[in-house]
Amino acid sequence: MPGARSRGLAGVAFALGLAVVTAARSAGQGEPAFTGTIDEHPAIDYVARPSTDRVASLNRELMAGQRALVRDDRMGYLRSVLDALDVPVESQILVFSKTGVQRDRTGPSNPRALYFNDRVIVGYIAGASLLEIAAQDAQQGIQFYTVDQSQPAKATFARKTECLSCHISVSTLEVPGVIARSNMVARDGRPMPRLGSFTVNHTTPHTQRWGGWFVTAEATAPAYIQLGNLGNTTVEVHPTSGPALFLNHVFTEWMAVPPEQRNYPSPLSDVASLMMFDHQMHAMNLLTRLHWEARVMATGASHAGGGPALQARVDELADYLLFVGEAPLALAVTPREGLAERIASAVPRDRQGRSFAQFDLETRLMKYPCSYMIYSPAFEGLPATIRQAVYRRLHAILRDPGPDPRYGHLTAPTRAAILAILRETVPDFVTSVAE
Repeated sequence: MPGARSRGLAGVAFALGLAVVTAARSAGQGEPAFTGTIDEHPAIDYVARPSTDRVASLNRELMAGQRALVRDDRMGYLRSVLDALDVPVESQILVFSKTGVQRDRTGPSNPRALYFNDRVIVGYIAGASLLEIAAQDAQQGIQFYTVDQSQPAKATFARKTECLSCHISVSTLEVPGVIARSNMVARDGRPMPRLGSFTVNHTTPHTQRWGGWFVTAEATAPAYIQLGNLGNTTVEVHPTSGPALFLNHVFTEWMAVPPEQRNYPSPLSDVASLMMFDHQMHAMNLLTRLHWEARVMATGASHAGGGPALQARVDELADYLLFVGEAPLALAVTPREGLAERIASAVPRDRQGRSFAQFDLETRLMKYPCSYMIYSPAFEGLPATIRQAVYRRLHAILRDPGPDPRYGHLTAPTRAAILAILRETVPDFVTSVAE
């Protein structure tokens, strides 16, 4: 494995793999115990197994001369890459903390812009040498790539396994994944770890989210928007009285300069996009972890759809898909122009025009709280027995959640709507559950 892979990999025992081998031995298999990490297991072989994600497919077309990326003088290959991967520019969010592989080029006046759909995240920093891309392979989890922005012609994507030195960790469930994090930062964007940070998903209170990120809530954003979060702010440590929160200096400075002068498509970092990103990144990690655990268990002659540990992971994914524990919005927000339409266009609707991509944004993210990630290649790529187990769990909750307070947000009309959308838009849902 590459030498750069240190923290998050070395010395992390894969307990499930050991349990599976123990079960195999008791059944007379006699296989040696596997003591490596889950990505190194022969059933996974993350580094050596060929990628089939959307970026890998596009890269094969580029190298064969069937397609080409087009570079412009302002933003390099950004627009061309977004178009080729069908990633909406309206999804733009902006992180100004000095994090990521190109952290030295990042700061409040030059943030890292992220664009995403249900399978790809594209990172762009004006003037930086690389575009950064993370793509979810349905079998192999998140794959990391870069595009050389200085390459004048015939640009292609280069796979970067060294990104795993940060992108396999407890925050990613010990699989190659994406981290959504909120940091306390200094005025120049430097993280201040001694003041704390938060790994974010849809359950994280908004008061803990988006430290080191710009946050806008309307297409024409006012000078400052307070939604009870850590966005748009920096922290200065006072020598005697401790930390003092700067309100909006970096935000007002960012919004004061037209984006074309900074070589960004837009100044916006939409709160609806941020909330989608927070939800989606953990969903991606859950899908990879569940898929890999099932594959490893299968090598130990265990039933891929059974076992208490695997069933617990199935239940965890089902709950997450139903937005269990979602932190409520403090105030209603308006997404940037075009975002709702772009998101909705990629997700199927039922005969009444309902879909899992319709925003609520009054008290929660989505009108019908079942994740659009159920249509993603990562979900569809789960082993059939695992996918059916998730459907059965979803069905059981939606039919009768009982008095469990975790499902209090799923009122009877909401549950009925979600079930109807699932039946009409997910072909194998009905065949997987007993009505």
